Amino acid sequence: MSPSWFTHVECSVPCGAAPGRPDARHHLCDCGAPLLARYDMVAARQWTRESLAAREPSMWRYRELMPLLGGEEPVTLGEGWTPLLHAKRLGRELGLDRLFVKDESLNPTNSFKARGLSAAVTRAHHLKAGALSIPTAGNAGNAMAAYAASAGLAAHVFMPKDVKPPFIRECLLYDAQVTLVDGLITDAGKKAAELGKEHGWYDVSTLKEPYRIEGKKTMGYEVAEQMGWTLPDWIIYPTGGGTGMVGMWKAFAEMSEIGWIDPAKRPHMVTVQAEGCAPIIKAYEEGAERSVMFPNAHTIADGLRVPKAIGDFLVLRAVRESDGAAVAVSDRDMVAGMRDLGRLEGISAAPEGGAALHALRVLQAQGRIERHHSVVVFNTGGALKYLDVLG
Repeated sequence: MSPSWFTHVECSVPCGAAPGRPDARHHLCDCGAPLLARYDMVAARQWTRESLAAREPSMWRYRELMPLLGGEEPVTLGEGWTPLLHAKRLGRELGLDRLFVKDESLNPTNSFKARGLSAAVTRAHHLKAGALSIPTAGNAGNAMAAYAASAGLAAHVFMPKDVKPPFIRECLLYDAQVTLVDGLITDAGKKAAELGKEHGWYDVSTLKEPYRIEGKKTMGYEVAEQMGWTLPDWIIYPTGGGTGMVGMWKAFAEMSEIGWIDPAKRPHMVTVQAEGCAPIIKAYEEGAERSVMFPNAHTIADGLRVPKAIGDFLVLRAVRESDGAAVAVSDRDMVAGMRDLGRLEGISAAPEGGAALHALRVLQAQGRIERHHSVVVFNTGGALKYLDVLG
């Protein structure tokens, strides 16, 4: 069994709080900021890229820098190692020679949420949690319910009342208890927190525990490995809660520290949101470090309908440190992007993936992305739960 060098958790600010033990339960820091998992990076330098060649095609191929302790095994359904597709036809239409799509729709439960929830449920399981709770716009709830079922844990899922029926039905398929709440995901979060505190449920909300980031960071490891350890010039990523953006930027820092990539050649990170719910875009344009609650949040992309993300400052940090960009996309342009990915590449894309593709067009029009640049667009989920938006 490969070792894991998971040592502690620490505040993401940081605020001066003492590190947390890896074998204890952790949620937010006492200061209210998200906690991040940390590793023995000196020991990790003995780990070689070449050792990956014979490993299983899942995100747990990177277990040395994942939140596992000695003798522990992950709760896994085979998530990760999704294809990085060279989008040649789409690239020709856009005038890009090196356009790639990282297709997360091939994960269990049909989205990238499987990565974060595999890691979070794994840690909760080994910490002897009996029941889990999560507020969700859809896909995260499906993933949590599936991994909870695999681990034999009770699952309590809180969703906005207007969520699409397929998301509700899939949670029920995995025997989760579903509660529909008036309002947005933030309102679902308040209800989940209230009942979770009363009943002692283990909260796996976005960035309110340290481990969903660790699952999402494996997207960064995979892009590096699949591109021969030379990172792309641009990564374009749809952002709701922002765990994937934060996770990938963390992955690039870790790989730089252990000598797997050139730290001077990290990608420009692009965060993409909906015009009807763009709190991080607004904060970026105003030069703010944090966002404010976005009023009247609305979009067809359920995963982007997050009016205020607890880790918004970490997303903004990644965009600014990478000299990246922040782009808001209309619902109409998202659907056009979905159709382009389907028409030209045979990719089943959720609106979030369509939004990322349209953001690429915006950056090309601005002259920021040029023909010779290598670009990875993330499709974070499949179209099947969103067929109604195609008309």
